[in-house]
Amino acid sequence: MNASWTGAAWWAKGLGIIIGTFILEDATTILAAMAADQGKIDIPLALIALYIGVAVGDLGLYGLGALGGKWPPAQRWLTLPKHDRGRAWFARNVVRTVVISRFIPGARLPLYTACGFFRAPFGRFALSAVGATLIWTSLLFGVSMHIGNWMSAHLASWRWLGIAGFIFTMLFVGRLIARLQTFSD
Repeated sequence: MNASWTGAAWWAKGLGIIIGTFILEDATTILAAMAADQGKIDIPLALIALYIGVAVGDLGLYGLGALGGKWPPAQRWLTLPKHDRGRAWFARNVVRTVVISRFIPGARLPLYTACGFFRAPFGRFALSAVGATLIWTSLLFGVSMHIGNWMSAHLASWRWLGIAGFIFTMLFVGRLIARLQTFSD
């Protein structure tokens, strides 16, 4: 983060974080935590912006799935199980699906849009998504602040390489876990 970030208005910082979550949520969380650790943004502002951005993104994925389920041009491109069977499965497993996918990077897009497509109960989906977001984002933010603080203190000019390595590790481990994880009826 450069000096212009420090002098930016609070709303511009918050908006930047919200927009960043739509692009790379975990990387934005890590960078926001490190900026907060360096005093370039207030911790409450960073966390609130992260929560808003992530929750809006999650609800947006559900909405895209719901739109795809109603829009005939989108339906002809989809090869999915019968609606009744999928709808029953997602209705039964919406909370578990949302919580598990929150902790496996790369799983949210297909699973959250599938929840919308199969009309999983929106209230249970939204509460699960917000709850899982609060837990995951808070954990990642806290760990990132701690690791960022250590990297700043011990790696000095090499800290950006350490940050890139940390982000890469988060993405790699998430992908590895996603490959090992299987979902069943």
